[in-house]
Amino acid sequence: MIRDKIPDSPSPATQASSRPTTWCRGRLAAKRRPALPPTIETALPVNEPRAVVLRPARLDEARAMAEMSRDLIEFGLGWRYTPARMATLIRDTETTAVVACDGPRLHGFAAMHFGDEKAHLLLLCVQPSQQRRGIGRCLTEWLLESARVAGIITIALELRADNPAALAFYRRLGFIETQLVPGYYSGHVAARRMQMPLRPASGI
Repeated sequence: MIRDKIPDSPSPATQASSRPTTWCRGRLAAKRRPALPPTIETALPVNEPRAVVLRPARLDEARAMAEMSRDLIEFGLGWRYTPARMATLIRDTETTAVVACDGPRLHGFAAMHFGDEKAHLLLLCVQPSQQRRGIGRCLTEWLLESARVAGIITIALELRADNPAALAFYRRLGFIETQLVPGYYSGHVAARRMQMPLRPASGI
């Protein structure tokens, strides 16, 4: 078991995955972009004893993250999330980029942009060999809990319409499909827009 140590944050929160072999426990700061992710402990199946740690993405990981996006998300499309653009996301104070790693090995990452009341899940990617181990759920649930603590009302995302596995994944998390956008990606791949309301909109 590996534990990522961080200073205590002012507003603690705890979360857990519904998978029996994977759980996450975190402490979150009540601000738009937490300076550090929560402490994460991920228990993997007994035949795979390695622990996976969630932590902030580093600039020197921008290329590896961009190549994962190119190969696993943007395949068949133009490469939009290049290493330079990924580095910009990591630097952006309004965006949280977090990675799941086992020592030097990068298993997955996620990035979310935070507005005043809405957040946008930009990217979520897990290496094929590491899928179905709860890594994608841990990455997403950490960002969702961060959004709740920050007072976000709604989370939005887009995904390729030709990715039924991703659609089922987000539905299990509670996202609702709102729109099908033809030609959204490079003019020839449709996108599904999805949203998750976190709390009622405040009245004026």
